[in-house]
Amino acid sequence: MNYMPGTASLIEDIDKKHLVLLRDGRTLIGFLRSIDQFANLVLHQTVERIHVGRKYGDIPRGIFIVRGENVVLLGEIDLEKESDTVLQQVSIEEILEEQREEQQAKQEAEKLKLQALKDRGLSIPRADTLDEY
Repeated sequence: MNYMPGTASLIEDIDKKHLVLLRDGRTLIGFLRSIDQFANLVLHQTVERIHVGRKYGDIPRGIFIVRGENVVLLGEIDLEKESDTVLQQVSIEEILEEQREEQQAKQEAEKLKLQALKDRGLSIPRADTLDEY
């Protein structure tokens, strides 16, 4: 096997099933159909997988184009081991509800943490007020 630099090494992975972790935290699973020199991806039969605890749900997304700068991780899925999981698959509605509840719990915990710091005379600047330099 010859070494190919950069994204050219992914050419041999075309038409294989991949998991893609995006910068915003989303997880996509689909068949890699195309890639370019900027690592932009085209995924076919894509699903967005949402994990909450030991449960997961898949939201069908179809053909998905991913800009290369948003890819954190790209990995091939072993089709033989794909079904060997300890996670329980649930409906889209159920996983979205559990995700919403989890996000609310995190927000409440963050509010309590900020209030405790404020009570002690400390403050943490909000992320949207920080300079981006």
